Amino acid sequence: MSSLSLEAVIGFAGDVNEGLLLHKDDEHLIYPLGSNVVIKNLLRSTQRFLQKDGHDRAISCMTMSHSGKMLATGQVTHMGFPAVVIVWDLESGDIIHKLVLHKGKIQSLAFSHNDTYLATLGGEDDNKLVIWSIETGDPVCGAPASNDAAHTVKFLNTNEFRLVTAGKYNLRVWEFDVTNRKIRPTDCRLGSIKRIANCIQIDPNDQFVYVGTGSGDLLRVNLKVHMFQDAGPKKKPLANGIRVVKLTPDGNVLVGAGDGTVALLRSKDLSIVRSHQFDGAISSIVLNKAGDHFFVGTAKCNIHLVHLKSFDQELRSTCHYGRINDVCFPDGYSELFVTASVNDIRVWNTRLRTELLRIHIKGLEALCVALTRDGKQIISGWNDGKIRAFLPQSGKLIYVIHDAHDDGVTAITTTSDGKRIVSGGGDGRVRVWKIGEHTRTMVASLKEHKAKVTLICIKSDDSECVSASFDGSCIIWDLVRYLRVNAMFATTQFNTIIYHPDDSQLLTSGTDRKVTYWDAVDANAIRIVDGSSAGEITSLDISADGEMFVSGSADKLIKLWGYDEGHCYYFGMGHSGAIKRVAISPDQRNVVSVGEEGAIFIWKMPPPGFIKPSEAVPALTAATKDLKIGGEPDAHHAKVEQQSQEGESFASAAHV
Repeated sequence: MSSLSLEAVIGFAGDVNEGLLLHKDDEHLIYPLGSNVVIKNLLRSTQRFLQKDGHDRAISCMTMSHSGKMLATGQVTHMGFPAVVIVWDLESGDIIHKLVLHKGKIQSLAFSHNDTYLATLGGEDDNKLVIWSIETGDPVCGAPASNDAAHTVKFLNTNEFRLVTAGKYNLRVWEFDVTNRKIRPTDCRLGSIKRIANCIQIDPNDQFVYVGTGSGDLLRVNLKVHMFQDAGPKKKPLANGIRVVKLTPDGNVLVGAGDGTVALLRSKDLSIVRSHQFDGAISSIVLNKAGDHFFVGTAKCNIHLVHLKSFDQELRSTCHYGRINDVCFPDGYSELFVTASVNDIRVWNTRLRTELLRIHIKGLEALCVALTRDGKQIISGWNDGKIRAFLPQSGKLIYVIHDAHDDGVTAITTTSDGKRIVSGGGDGRVRVWKIGEHTRTMVASLKEHKAKVTLICIKSDDSECVSASFDGSCIIWDLVRYLRVNAMFATTQFNTIIYHPDDSQLLTSGTDRKVTYWDAVDANAIRIVDGSSAGEITSLDISADGEMFVSGSADKLIKLWGYDEGHCYYFGMGHSGAIKRVAISPDQRNVVSVGEEGAIFIWKMPPPGFIKPSEAVPALTAATKDLKIGGEPDAHHAKVEQQSQEGESFASAAHV
């Protein structure tokens, strides 16, 4: 198998403290996303990635060398398992060293001022401080970081043999001896002050260390005598603790807090000069070379550019900060796609990777999303059991179907004429809604499933639809008589089902990690392919020409298959959470995958004709028997008042 080429990503791991870095050339932003490192050119709006032979789990911390030539990244893994630190060559993208001594999680990293040494700090379960030689990649010395948890580490700016760690009720200055391979700590005297340190910053002359605390005050400690000097802000500490500390060229202090506040403190007395509140806790602050602007990264995955003197700010990047449940393209239009996530639905430009529209409903979660064939409506299902329709250009609410399902609307699709919506819920019901000019009427309620409906797919002529459920069944429904036509059963919880473009076959997948081909007429299993070796298959999508399909799974892998051969030709790695949904663009140039971590990955499809019959080794297993069971629909009507009805083209949103 070959690797899929990652063309672009939309997202930023805002939960990684100090994870946003600006290169010395002021042209490249560097930040983590899942197990990848993204290097974004600010002038050309291009991206490249550090991922080859890299991390297999989410990056937990990162730091750049003072020369700007190297990058160190650490990851989080399961308790007791080795957590890897990787040192990258930023220019070539190659791995210089893989450093393995810590277990569980890498908490913090720091390069010495001359790039000779790297300090690595393990997480709470590891709690070890290790000094590494960059030249050889070997450990020089190490020791337990403290009696309690240590959260951060920084080298001094003028001495490569001294560094500072801080954490829960501890602040230590370390000095190591390379010849004797020893490292010795000196505890700073803070008197009666007891604080949990979140972050530290050392001034250029190594005179003071500034400590951001969980109680929202900033401590200034004299490094010459290892003694507390003063603290601020004096009047009112910052809410939810100080998460980031940076020094400006004129000696003032920038701090970012857990309530989203960024404040500039006067160096003399640590009083607040000016401040601004952002949406989400502040996780990163990075100044440009001139020191007149700085970037702010938030826990809600937003990146802002701020002018230091005026605190004027502009949003430079945004993405979902919760899991993304669904993604879809408009029919026959590849320039846009829509995602459904916690609190909002967003419309994205595929080529520019920018957000065009955000539909925000606080406190709710969009579980599924679909588009009418004409592109004039975004139809969505929510965890409050309501179906909501929006205009694609303005995001204006058109109508709401109240109480569409108990336990949330978990699956939704529309007929080709847009006059009917077929929805599935956590209650196991499949319901058909007639969409009139002023009314929404339920024409059928089909109750056969005994568990959540995970996906519904409609036949191209709108005569039938098929629903997949966690109860281990997929049911084909007649959309004229509203009866069950056929059913497919397997010892699995079905996650997804999809028609082949010619409607002759169906593909299913679920917790048994198999991809099953079914005859769409008699519901017999034709072929069963092993789709994953480690995790359940969560999503499938078939190309418009029917020659290939894509699978996404809980093991964070995306795979590209030849349909007729049942052979996997390409795979893609990058997600740090389970993949929730995959979608092939109508022009078959890209695959979009979304996951639990809130990231959007845009993969480049291989050129046409990549399938070589000689390479195909299809996996065949025994097929199950078909079952034909009829059922009467339980239909009743429900009308919902229309809030507004406007015709607005989805394709025109590309020009917003």
